[in-house]
Amino acid sequence: MIGYRHVDPRLPFLWEGPDQPAGRWHGDGEGPAHYLAETPDGAWAEFLRHEEIDDPQDLATIRRAIWAIEVPDDEPEASPKLTRAVLTGGRDTYEECQAKARRLRARGATRLRAPSAALRPGSSGWRVDGGLRPGRVHAESVVVLFGRRPDLVGWRCAIGAPAADLLGRVRPIGGRAGTRSAGPPGPAVHPMSEPANEAPSAASTTPSSGLRSSFRSRGEQG
Repeated sequence: MIGYRHVDPRLPFLWEGPDQPAGRWHGDGEGPAHYLAETPDGAWAEFLRHEEIDDPQDLATIRRAIWAIEVPDDEPEASPKLTRAVLTGGRDTYEECQAKARRLRARGATRLRAPSAALRPGSSGWRVDGGLRPGRVHAESVVVLFGRRPDLVGWRCAIGAPAADLLGRVRPIGGRAGTRSAGPPGPAVHPMSEPANEAPSAASTTPSSGLRSSFRSRGEQG
């Protein structure tokens, strides 16, 4: 399969150490955990959700890289059995998801697949039939790979910003089932984002996004 990730353009596309901030399917100190979307839209939705971007005017301030990563098809894949509200919920569902992932990993799982919490089901991609037409309706998923993955090969396929028509499909982050909550803010770095052990040098820290610089504001994976 080919999976997609958004990353700061200055940095590698995978984490390498355990200092990755906690996300939906891993806690503090349990990394690296690599979250891959099925499509570029899925990767962009993760960014938009956790930065809480819903205004099309803000898209002009974004500059991120999208990587396409080849993942072997022969690795066994676990599927966490949780309610849809938990699988796609906000920050207050993370603890339950992390606990489930720990149980799966204790039984030997190195890879899991779950519904995308960031992207609502809808037409995915485009086809050509007398011009551009929306693709088929598809409920996207996220694949999580646990542990260092020095064997994976990736291609940086785009640097830029997501399209405005994606905003309507992004599920807002917040409480259970994505409802807004007044809970505590998430960790400072997004686990699908830049590796902390590969921080940019002082000479290269000019913000690439006037809105939220290098995606270190708040937000977690899922």
